[in-house]
Amino acid sequence: MSLFAGLEEIITCDEPLGPYTWMGIGGAASYLIEPRNVEELADVVRRCRENDVPMRVLGGGANVLIDDAGVDGAVIRLTKGDFREYRRDETGLTAAAGAEMGKCVLHCVRQGLAGLECLTGIPGTVGGCVRMNAGGAFGDIGNVVESVDVMTDAGAIFTRHRPELAFAYRSTNITAPFILSVGFRLTEDDPHRILRQVKQIWIYKKNTQPLGGRNAGCVFKNPRGISAGALIDRAGLKGKRVGGAHVSEKHANFILADKGTKASDVLKLISSIREEVYKKAEVYLELEIEVW
Repeated sequence: MSLFAGLEEIITCDEPLGPYTWMGIGGAASYLIEPRNVEELADVVRRCRENDVPMRVLGGGANVLIDDAGVDGAVIRLTKGDFREYRRDETGLTAAAGAEMGKCVLHCVRQGLAGLECLTGIPGTVGGCVRMNAGGAFGDIGNVVESVDVMTDAGAIFTRHRPELAFAYRSTNITAPFILSVGFRLTEDDPHRILRQVKQIWIYKKNTQPLGGRNAGCVFKNPRGISAGALIDRAGLKGKRVGGAHVSEKHANFILADKGTKASDVLKLISSIREEVYKKAEVYLELEIEVW
C-alpha cells in the first residue's frame, strides 16, 4: 500500500466487484478506490500514472459484466462525497458524476423541471448514463446535456460544452476517462404533468422489463431498424439457460443471473444467443453492456 500511502480511507485491496454491479457477478480488483472529491481523484490519477497502474472507472455497475478472474490495477468509483451531489441551477440541473440517476429524475419532478423523464427506470449514475448516452424508446439523455466537466488521465480538468459534444446510439465523443459533473438544460413545467409522465414510463417498463431481477439491462444494441429482443425471441431463446444465467421470459434482451451465477455462464449464454440469432436472421448482435 506504499503506492497509496495516506489514502487508506478510500482504498481497499483485492476487493470483490460483484457487489458493486447490478448483476452481482465478478472477481476482485487489485485496488478499489473511492475518492470523495476532485482533489483526491487527481492524487489517485497521478499516483497510478507515475507507477503504470491501469485505471478503470466503475459507476453504478448497471451496464457492466466483470470477469470471474477480476480486474488488474485500480478500479475507481466516483460515488462518494462530492461526487454524489446534484442541485438546481439557472439552466436546469447540475449533477456530479456519481449522483444516482433515479434520484435526479425525482428531484426534477419536485422542482418542476422537465427533460429527464426519459431516464425513468434506468439505473446507474449520471456519469455512466452520459458516457453511454443512456435512454430508450422515450428519448436519450444526450438530448438535454448542456456541458460536461471531465478529467484526463494526466489530471487536467476542462469543460466540454454542447457544440463540442456529439451523442449517438449508446455512445458519445467524450474520450476523457473521468466525467466529473454534468450540466443539463431543462425546461420549467407543471410538476404534476411531469409526474404523470414518469409514472406512465415506469408502468410501461415494469410491464415489459424484468426490473426486479439481477441483470445488467439490455445486453445487445438494437441493430438498425430491428429490436434485438425481438430477434432473440424469434430465435426461440426466451428462457434459455447456461448455468445460473438465463434469458428473461419478459424481455429477451435481458439476461438474469441467479445467485451463484458465474460470469462465464453469462458469457457462454451471450455467445450462444449470438450464434442462434445469426443462424436464424443473419444479424450479428453487438454488445451494449461492457465486459471487463
